[in-house]
Parts: sequence; C-alpha cells; structure tokens
Amino acid sequence: MIDAALLPLQRRALAPLARTLAARGVSADAITLAGFAIGLAAIPALASGQFALALALILVNRLADGLDGAVARLTRPTDRGAFLDIALDFVFYALVPVGFALADPAANALPAAVLVAAFVGTGSSFLAFAVIAAAKGMSAAAYPTKGIYYLGGLTEGFETIALFVLMCLLPQHFAELAYIFAGLCAVTTFTRWRQGWIAFTPTEDNDTA
Repeated sequence: MIDAALLPLQRRALAPLARTLAARGVSADAITLAGFAIGLAAIPALASGQFALALALILVNRLADGLDGAVARLTRPTDRGAFLDIALDFVFYALVPVGFALADPAANALPAAVLVAAFVGTGSSFLAFAVIAAAKGMSAAAYPTKGIYYLGGLTEGFETIALFVLMCLLPQHFAELAYIFAGLCAVTTFTRWRQGWIAFTPTEDNDTA
C-alpha cells in the first residue's frame, strides 16, 4: 500500500552501502542469492522456536532484497536479476508461515495454510497482470525502476514484512495475525482482478483487428 512512497527513502538509505558493494565487484545476483539463503535459514529458526534469531534473519533477507536492486542500478540491471528477485521473494514469503506451522502444528497449521493460500492469490494476480502488461508495453509510473510491471495493492512488501516482524515478536498471536492478513490479501487479490479486468478489456480496435 505504501511501497511507492517508501522507495525513495529506501534508495537514499541504501545508496552508500550499495556503492561500496558495487565498487568491490559484488554483483546484484550474488546479493539476491545470498539474501535468499539467509532467509531460508529463518525457517528452521522459526520451527525450533528461536523467534528472535528468525526475526534477525528475515530482516537481513529484506535488506539484501533492497540492496540487490540498488547495486543493479549502479551497474547493469538484467532480466535475469529481475526474475530472480521476484521469484525468490514469493517463495520466501510463503515459507515463513510454514516455519510457524512447524513450530506449533496444532495451533498454527491451519492459519498458516490459509495465509499461504492468500499469498497465492496476491502473487498470482500480481504476476498475471505483469505478464500481460509487458506484452502490451505498459509501465508502472509509480515504480519506474522495477524490472517488471509492479501492480500495487493493500498488502505489498512493506505490509508483509511488518506482519512477519509482528509474528516474530508475538508468536503466540500468529493465528490471529495470519487470519487478519489473509483477509487483507483477499482484498488485494480482488482489487487486482478488477484492475486486470478493466485494463485488459478488449477494445473495438482489438475486436476488428
């Protein structure tokens, strides 16, 4: 919901570190892959109830997610980098609820499944819109530096990370937080479906071509 407003602040905050990494020859893809590996380590930490450690690993993963784009813009953005970034992000987002489910299957398995299903809705609607928008040569004015068409919504990256932070700080309330956020994700999914329906409605020119 507020990712577009936060992006300029994020770029300014990460610029010094990004310049240092780029000057040392660290590639954006290397940062993406390292960040994903660190994020994966949060899952066993969650499963074993080490929520403070998991929170630290999640935050490092998100730092890497911002840094890879900053380094790419200083060097040479690539389609492969954009692909890796979004593909690994969606896997990471889905695995975090799994970690909580493993920590307490009896209490957390069902809400985790509902949340993952909600993530499928937001992710699939996001990617489906991006594919067709790319074919039509559309661009998102609010996200000019993104490698693919970035369709906003009520639940975006910032809100998802805020959710994970709250879950790590208040693991006893995982179920409530998961259900609430799943409902917000449902709103995002439906609004994206509506945007796609409107944006890709055939015109008279298309019908007669």
